[in-house]
Amino acid sequence: MGIYVIFMHIFFILLQVLLLKRNYQIIQLLQIVVSFLFGFYTDITMWMTSYLQILSNTPAAYMARFGELLLGGGLLAYGIAAEVHCDVLMLAGEGLPLAISKVIHKDFGKVKMFSDTGLVLIGIIFMFLIFDKWHWDMIGFGTLFSMFYVGFMVRRFSPHFSWLESFFRTSHTPQKIPVKSTLPLSVPFVITISREYGSGGHIVGEALSKALHVPLYDRELIDHTAHELGYSPDFVAAKEQNISTSKLWELIFTDKSIPDSMNSSKDDAIFVSQSRTIMNLVTIQPCVIIGRCANWILRNNTNTLRVFICSNIDFASHHIMIKDHLTETAAKHKIETVNKARANHYYQYTKGNWTDCRNYDLVVNTSKLGIDGAVKLIQYSLQKPLNPFP
Repeated sequence: MGIYVIFMHIFFILLQVLLLKRNYQIIQLLQIVVSFLFGFYTDITMWMTSYLQILSNTPAAYMARFGELLLGGGLLAYGIAAEVHCDVLMLAGEGLPLAISKVIHKDFGKVKMFSDTGLVLIGIIFMFLIFDKWHWDMIGFGTLFSMFYVGFMVRRFSPHFSWLESFFRTSHTPQKIPVKSTLPLSVPFVITISREYGSGGHIVGEALSKALHVPLYDRELIDHTAHELGYSPDFVAAKEQNISTSKLWELIFTDKSIPDSMNSSKDDAIFVSQSRTIMNLVTIQPCVIIGRCANWILRNNTNTLRVFICSNIDFASHHIMIKDHLTETAAKHKIETVNKARANHYYQYTKGNWTDCRNYDLVVNTSKLGIDGAVKLIQYSLQKPLNPFP
């Protein structure tokens, strides 16, 4: 069995090289070494556990065999969870669907699901072609059950491996910008601004940055992410909020246990990089951060004031008509499209509602207060925090 496993994995590695070509990472050639080890230990463990085989067909025997199946599948899932969280090298069985997902630009979870199911279907086809009937000793209950059980257990184990991440993640600390803040240290010194498109949220952020003498991080986050990932800033800017509704349905029905940094769409890698940048920024100095789910990323940071900027459609469309030289109809369509993309992006990574007021400390309507009024209200909230329970 181990020899068969080795040959199958080598075949999967060759397919990865053919699919990715120049994009194939040299370090992934270590999958060959892992494949030989995997095959060797397959035979070793089969020999070591041979005395546990229960061959009788009594009800008690079936129950015992099912218990062994649960235990074995659980151990396998535990190992996969550790492999996934290390985020360094994968077995060829996971490497092939990852390569396919990169080529066809589809979510890894969906490709992995079809890959595992497809291998079983191929086995069933060959079984009928060669033997003309079903053989339970070839593709039995254990194979069919494990297709779903192992993935289920991986999701159960994954949250308990977060301690591994500190060994494999590198910290990218942005350079400190020397500024003198006018804010007292006793008040929140990080302001996150989430905003509806056309509401003037970015203008509010710029005004706050100047009034409080603190840096504003918006495009800077994109540039830092581009530098870290090796992408052009324009590519990152175009991809960071390009999550369609159809992709959300894919996320609902597929396994997302693979780390975000390994997702083939690059959207997740961008989000991970920006999140790390944001968490590093708030340890350096006071600042204003625009968008990028910063309110959720810093939800446990007590020195953060989380603001949501909104407006009515007339205010927003008038702003966009002037800014982008669009007709009123085109401006309203663009507002709806961008807001939908932002809401989808927020839901993908937080599983929350982007416009839910409970995610924010302050909600400001610029169509009522205007830009200057919004800035003054946020400044007042920083310096005069309201306490309903004196």
